[in-house]
Amino acid sequence: MRFNKLDLNLLVALDAMFTLRSVSRAAEQLHMSQSALSSSLARLRDYFDDELLVQVGRQMELTPRAEALQEAVRDVLVRVNTTITATPHFDPTQSDREFRIFVSDFSMAVLLPHALALAQEQGSKVQFNLLPQTRQPQRALEQGDADLLVIPHDYCSPAHPNEALFDEQFCCVVWNGSRYAAAGEMTLADYKAAGHVVMQPPGMDRTFEYLFMEGTGISRRVEVTSFSFLAAPYLVVGTQRVATVHRRLAEVVRRGLPLSLLPMPLPMKRMQQVMQWHKYRTQDPGLVWLRQLLQQAVLRMDAADQGGKA
Repeated sequence: MRFNKLDLNLLVALDAMFTLRSVSRAAEQLHMSQSALSSSLARLRDYFDDELLVQVGRQMELTPRAEALQEAVRDVLVRVNTTITATPHFDPTQSDREFRIFVSDFSMAVLLPHALALAQEQGSKVQFNLLPQTRQPQRALEQGDADLLVIPHDYCSPAHPNEALFDEQFCCVVWNGSRYAAAGEMTLADYKAAGHVVMQPPGMDRTFEYLFMEGTGISRRVEVTSFSFLAAPYLVVGTQRVATVHRRLAEVVRRGLPLSLLPMPLPMKRMQQVMQWHKYRTQDPGLVWLRQLLQQAVLRMDAADQGGKA
């Protein structure tokens, strides 16, 4: 297929080379010979009258023209792929489709087990690929590498639709043998003076609770940083440290650990957890099913939460 004398098949090759910045690796990914892809690159250079990729040391770098083209090329391919692959109906009991969901270990621990259980009860044959959130999960959405993001609303991209899943509170998690557990409360003075365990994703912006604390002007004495929300409560055991943890996650973890959950010593706004998808895929029947599944999982999670408190 051609558009303004450009073979649109070449855009697939161009996108792979832009992403991998390597002719050999792009050829391998596209199941082409290196010489065939080099020929495609030559045609693209001729069409755009630009080198597009140039050798700098041991790696290839994009030219300024290529940098300007990269997102547009990916956008075209995502839109075409979405239109062509979308089916008018989706039956999870017959489909072996893989859904790529970018999710934190917090949501993976408290929400996803309910979603997976519901899917199995429905006789679903789909596959779930749960992937760690990167520094810019929205970019994975733009590039078609993610079907769905499950993230705090504050981190959503304004360019794509999102839907609320649930609100989350935070609490202080301390070891049962700590002086804070013995007192049965965490005062603001205690909170400021305590050593803290803080989750800091590698290569990512600071977390929701970290940004909130900075906004209040409270300076915490961070003694331990972890790359995992789930690990933070484990790391206070046997110490006088405190971790500020999502309440649902804290409830799950304390079932098997000697931990006490104490109210936050200062008012803290709730975190709204949402799901976000690419604007071109709003009507994708498979994603409509997946979004409904997660909403049903929230209801089950909340029911289990209330049962655990009874």
